[in-house]
Amino acid sequence: MNSNTFQFNVVQQITKGIKICVETKYEGTFYKNYEVHFAFAYTVTIENQSNDSVQLESRYWQVFDALNNMELVEGEGVIGKKPILNPGDAHSYTSGCLLTSPFGAMDGHYNMVNFTTGENFKVSIPNFKLSAHFALN
Repeated sequence: MNSNTFQFNVVQQITKGIKICVETKYEGTFYKNYEVHFAFAYTVTIENQSNDSVQLESRYWQVFDALNNMELVEGEGVIGKKPILNPGDAHSYTSGCLLTSPFGAMDGHYNMVNFTTGENFKVSIPNFKLSAHFALN
């Protein structure tokens, strides 16, 4: 881990046998369009603890900054993939976001399908904090 990176938060939650674990890191600041931005990375691990095979179809995120401004992010799959998870399988990916403040939070859900029952269901992504380590007191 370099001096600009800081592991801050790990959260997890299980919905219908699907465990979501999120680890966040502050990556640094930079200027974009003459405005300072705070970069955060997050790694999500999706683990199938159920007895059925499932597939992640799409995602829905709410991203909040320190002033409680919200940005919605929706789309198919995660980083261009729609992973199929058999019982016991896990899929991890890393993505990121930019905030105009050193604090924020994210949450949301994945839309998934159960191949055994044909059921479409939502898996909650637990609320997780984004904090720049220099701003912590």
